[in-house]
Amino acid sequence: MNEIMEKTRELGELIQNSEEMKNVKNAEILQENDDKAQELLKEFNMQRMNLARDMQNNKISQEEAIKQNNEAFEKMLEESESIKKYIDAKHEFDSLVNQVNQVLNFYITGQDPNCTHNCSTCGGCH
Repeated sequence: MNEIMEKTRELGELIQNSEEMKNVKNAEILQENDDKAQELLKEFNMQRMNLARDMQNNKISQEEAIKQNNEAFEKMLEESESIKKYIDAKHEFDSLVNQVNQVLNFYITGQDPNCTHNCSTCGGCH
């Protein structure tokens, strides 16, 4: 058990020191220090709360709320480079963590989470 925990700590340190993590931290600092970005985030969050309220009160459909939320999100990204950089860096970091989880899952269960059980989609099993 101690060896497993030691390797887990090593993996955690590698992830913590990864370029993906550094990029997220740097982008987060830039975003936090960008007054325009902070104002846009406040406006976006207020709009989300209003959309949720309107949806609960049956003033708009769920589909319309999602559409308006997505449009507001895209507009926010267009207006703030620091928010866009943070979102992009966060996606890359999340992708790294998901890949790590997939590898762990493969070694624990022996099953590739990407396997469709149709060998024509990947060329065969490992």
